[in-house]
Amino acid sequence: QVQLVESGGGLVQPGGSLRLSCAASGFTFSSYVMSWYRQAPGKERELVALITSSGGITNYADSVKGRFTIARDNGKKTVNLQMNSLKPEDTAMYHCRAGRSGVEYWGRGTQVTVSS
Repeated sequence: QVQLVESGGGLVQPGGSLRLSCAASGFTFSSYVMSWYRQAPGKERELVALITSSGGITNYADSVKGRFTIARDNGKKTVNLQMNSLKPEDTAMYHCRAGRSGVEYWGRGTQVTVSS
């Protein structure tokens, strides 16, 4: 059974940091591109960051460049998103996605709220 389970979300003040984690099981994790998406209420889902299967290439939304870092551990089957200098506009539900050759899997998400 395929599972992607996110954790690490919560309430943080502006300027703070959070580290999201996504634990994968039930598929060949090392063969999949992993991504983090987010969706705020009333807004479209947005790609935040992705990392290739080997971890050699990463890409970020302009809105998070220089603040967020995506990393993966193929041995542990995890992908993390380190989020620094958080802003209120980063508030959203964050989802982990695995994708390869038209196949995709999604996690249920973890809520991030940035507020004073």
